[in-house]
Amino acid sequence: RAEIIAEQTALVRDLINTPPSHLTPDSFCLRMKKEASKYGVKVEIITDVALRKGGYGGIIGVGQGSANPPRLLHVSYTPAKAKKRFAYVGKGITFDTGGLALKPALGMEAMKSDMSGAAAVIASVFAIAQLKLPIAIDGWAPLAENMVSDTATRPSDVITIYGGKTVEVLNPDAEGRLVLADALIKAAEVGNKNGGLDGIVDVATLTGAQVVALGTRTSAVMTNDENFSGQFLTAANLAGESFWPMPLPTELRASLDSPIADLANIGDRMGGMLVAGLFLKEFIDPKTPWLHLDIAGPAFNEKQAHGYTPVGGTGVALRSLVTLAELAVSQQK
Repeated sequence: RAEIIAEQTALVRDLINTPPSHLTPDSFCLRMKKEASKYGVKVEIITDVALRKGGYGGIIGVGQGSANPPRLLHVSYTPAKAKKRFAYVGKGITFDTGGLALKPALGMEAMKSDMSGAAAVIASVFAIAQLKLPIAIDGWAPLAENMVSDTATRPSDVITIYGGKTVEVLNPDAEGRLVLADALIKAAEVGNKNGGLDGIVDVATLTGAQVVALGTRTSAVMTNDENFSGQFLTAANLAGESFWPMPLPTELRASLDSPIADLANIGDRMGGMLVAGLFLKEFIDPKTPWLHLDIAGPAFNEKQAHGYTPVGGTGVALRSLVTLAELAVSQQK
């Protein structure tokens, strides 16, 4: 088990550390397809043409400003004796300039790590397959580059998320939640076609507010199900990863209201991490246990190594996701 976890953690770190010139949405998919063939994991790559035709307005809206077209990667592991099914969804922005809400140049180089959630999710499915756990897992990675161009999404544009909800894009740099919205809806749709989901988890370097609140070594957990959150926090503790539960205050939801769309992509700056979680909650079936993991701070270590965490990509969340699946298996009857 230790070798498998180490192998997949190294894969996540390598992906994060790869220069964006060498890791685009398409090359990410092709590399993961090659990796998946080692473990008997099925792979589906939804191209930009299919995304546009299918109405994935979040992924298309974020990726349309780049010469490297977006993708939606789906990997699945479905053993014969599986009694539970989870879906893991990871934010996969292979480089984030902020789009037309351009980020400052200082520190932008670290934005190659904005696909850390996608890397952790896909590698966790590989690890679960290697461990031959009797649980079905779907891994989803909405992949895009958030770039500046004459085709980039403008502040005040309205997009339609997969499934029909409309979003007023007030800030093109709040893009991760847009690609995740598409993928969360799709993940639930596929899960329901296969007997339903016992849990859905999204993993994302989503907000600077997470780093302000919890620093660079502790990630945030938000949820619609305290029991599921409790299971995850137990898993994270067993895995040796630091996660902290955060609330989703209902009074902050009104800040996402839009006069021309179902909701806006930003709300109050105060509590921005929580507002982002509330945005994602809009795309979750309340009957499905859901976790939102904001790993913005811990995903990329810009300072010095500590413990067994190197400089650069850390691989955070992978160990906890695998352990969560192991706990779910141990509770199967």
